[in-house]
Amino acid sequence: MASAQAARTGTSGGGRRGTEIPRLEGAPLLGSLADLKSDALGTYQRARHLHGDVVRITAGPPGLRTELHCVFSAEGAQQVLASQAANFRKDNALYQEVRVALGNGLLTSQDEDYLRQRRLVQPLFTKRRVDGYAEAVATETASALDAWDATPDGVVDVAQEMTALALRAVSRILFGADVDATADVVDRCFPVITAYAMRRGYSPVNLPRTWPTPGNKRAAASMDELYAVCDGIIAERRRITGAGEGDGQDLLSLLATASSADDGEFDATELRDQVLIFLLAGHETTATSLAFSLHLLARHPDLQDRARAEIAAVLGDRTPGAADLDRLPYLSQVLKEAMRLYPAAPVLGRRSVAAAEVDGHTIPAGADVIVAPWVTHRHPAYWPDPERFDPDRFTPEAEAARPRYAWLPFGGGPRACIGQHFSMLESVIALAMLLRAYEFEAVDTEISVVAGITLLTTGPARCRIRRLRA
Repeated sequence: MASAQAARTGTSGGGRRGTEIPRLEGAPLLGSLADLKSDALGTYQRARHLHGDVVRITAGPPGLRTELHCVFSAEGAQQVLASQAANFRKDNALYQEVRVALGNGLLTSQDEDYLRQRRLVQPLFTKRRVDGYAEAVATETASALDAWDATPDGVVDVAQEMTALALRAVSRILFGADVDATADVVDRCFPVITAYAMRRGYSPVNLPRTWPTPGNKRAAASMDELYAVCDGIIAERRRITGAGEGDGQDLLSLLATASSADDGEFDATELRDQVLIFLLAGHETTATSLAFSLHLLARHPDLQDRARAEIAAVLGDRTPGAADLDRLPYLSQVLKEAMRLYPAAPVLGRRSVAAAEVDGHTIPAGADVIVAPWVTHRHPAYWPDPERFDPDRFTPEAEAARPRYAWLPFGGGPRACIGQHFSMLESVIALAMLLRAYEFEAVDTEISVVAGITLLTTGPARCRIRRLRA
């Protein structure tokens, strides 16, 4: 009861050490299974509102029941993801399914595999290296604007458009001239593969993947097609690199030649695993941030005008570059506030190795643990009037006054997203070019979303666009 009262008043929901973790009441037979399937994000929100910052949610029939230990406070998130990260591993069922579908890349690998991969990849994601990708982002954004100009003053679905833009941008950065050979395949195959992994990851019982069910066959066909395209490009890139041809500056070429005396280099399968993870994380996360930034600004024309005024003052008519990231602080605040309300990774799963104290409660060994940025980003202890869109929450002074893990769209701790700077760079450049060229007015005032591997829209996110400049 004390925990629920604290949650309602916006104070910490942590309990006293050793207190029992409260449980969200569910149906007698299936627990909260139906609620989680129909509205997982809303169920997590309700759990925090009713019971505080550490809550148990049970789902499934007796004998096949899963118990989730959900952690909603910034302090608890920091303990799970950072200070006690070694005790909370990516061993749950969903990560096992993602490993099968997309390989053992940076998102899914663990222990020495992960450390070796991170050491090999890290030099490719330094600020200086990432800043070099700005031109590719600007090129793809200009192409998207050219396509919009064919139907000026029309209506666009910003979720679909930003997914296409982000996919082409990351494909260009990864594959260089091979962007057209990959973007269409990824766009067609990824949704099938990720939806399949999600279904299996959250199902209490799964049929063997080798059984010829329609779902298994669709997923296998999509994986085969996606793998074949990636393997073909990787083989050709290694041939070109070995022959001394090409400039070798696309990310795939750099990955193919990454090596160290201690860690060796990536073999062909490891390269494909990294490419698949970069394609997934590199386009879906940025697309989410861009789409919701545009839609939120479309619903708040005064803030859209403020952002556009900053863009005009800083850029004029020139193409934005990496150096402009720090020169457009309000645009960065807009993006951060959009990522607060619509984090691309709304739910993060872990499994505990040993019993551990988290936010004053004992989480047992072997527990499935949920950290939910979607809920933490709406926690009234850190975010007054949390559903309101207010980019001024991210002034330097406001950020310094909040706990570090009150905002965690890129995760945190040793497994924090390696592409944080790239995501912000890509988003600021694209958003600046889009807002300078077009005015946005929301057609759909609300957008429905669900938690997949990343945050997914389930309906249209349409905006009416009006051309502002030639």
